[in-house]
Amino acid sequence: MIFFHRKLFTVFIIFLFAMPVSGEQIPNVDRVVVYKKKRILQLCQGDSVLKQYPIALGKSPEGHKTREGDSRTPEGRYILDWRNPNSKYYLSLHISYPNKADKQRADSLGVNPGGAIMVHGYPTGKSASLWNRYWFLGRDWTDGCIAVSNEAMDEIWTSVKDGTPIDIHP
Repeated sequence: MIFFHRKLFTVFIIFLFAMPVSGEQIPNVDRVVVYKKKRILQLCQGDSVLKQYPIALGKSPEGHKTREGDSRTPEGRYILDWRNPNSKYYLSLHISYPNKADKQRADSLGVNPGGAIMVHGYPTGKSASLWNRYWFLGRDWTDGCIAVSNEAMDEIWTSVKDGTPIDIHP
């Protein structure tokens, strides 16, 4: 009897780890909203919040991004305009920063506005160990991107279409 339970348990564990990772699709997402101070990303339909996730931001999260290398996350309305399934982070959705106003502000300051701001999961490759994943929880660590857990990124990836607006609030 003990042999049967061990065998059943082993089959269960193999099945559990063999399952493909895929996020639940949240239907009808027409807008993504981020509240930087609250560290929350919301998937919305109209004024209704369908799902929300905790986030990490850039290492200097307060204020609007003004230049390349400032480690700030931009504020304002942008578009999630394309996706990268092979990024150095677990999946990534590109935020259309800088927009025209961002470029004008940077020009007036004589600086490069930066770019490549994404919504993404944890790092992949050598940094993807379980230990490193726990290191990223509860702290701001990106260079200005919006980071979520890989599990959250699976849901966001399957629920948000290219062209969806993202509103990033202080």
